[in-house]
Amino acid sequence: MRALVAGAVIAILTVPAFAQTRRPPARPAPRPATPPAPALTRNAPEVVCPTPLGIGVTSNQSFCDVMTGRDPTAGILIKLPPHRGPVTLTFDLHNRHTYSEEQVKSGRAFARYTATIGVLTMDNTLISRAVVQNEFRTAADLVDRVGGGAGPGGVKAVAPTGTESISIAIPETENEVSILGEKLMVERADGNATYTQSGRPIADISNVMIEYRPAPPKPAPKNKGPAGNRRP
Repeated sequence: MRALVAGAVIAILTVPAFAQTRRPPARPAPRPATPPAPALTRNAPEVVCPTPLGIGVTSNQSFCDVMTGRDPTAGILIKLPPHRGPVTLTFDLHNRHTYSEEQVKSGRAFARYTATIGVLTMDNTLISRAVVQNEFRTAADLVDRVGGGAGPGGVKAVAPTGTESISIAIPETENEVSILGEKLMVERADGNATYTQSGRPIADISNVMIEYRPAPPKPAPKNKGPAGNRRP
């Protein structure tokens, strides 16, 4: 009898390990999937233009004068919607020319313009500068004529000339930026001049656009239930 019991004990001890039933290790709970980043959105922002030049009769674009100055609140204000990451601000920058048919016919209309402007935060920090330079000789050098004037066809004498496409990255922390003029250099056959005094229109912008990733919507407030169920 003892021999039988001893044999049974030996048999149990020699059962292979893989024959014994084991619980599989617990698997960690799956992590929630990271939501994809919002797609880039491109649209026209809200623009506050203190001194509009007018609407182009051919392009139907709105042209806004860039004034020299140091106070960002007095510049062209670009409102930025809620966003995540930097915002890309784009616009076309033009010089301004006072057109004279008489000067063109007499060959005295030549002018070379170089305008420098700045894009600033509302606390007067410079983000970037932009420059447009071009030469004017004939009406073909105008970008467009602007309606609302007393000239032939009801156009203004001042018109945009030359185009420089500008692209500037605006930091994520900014919700509004300002565009102000810095300096205008003019070269003519009868002499050169440089203008920096405040309150002078030295350039124009048009076709203002922004590209950005919209900020995610704010989570809805948690429902705390009826007031009577709240703990003191």
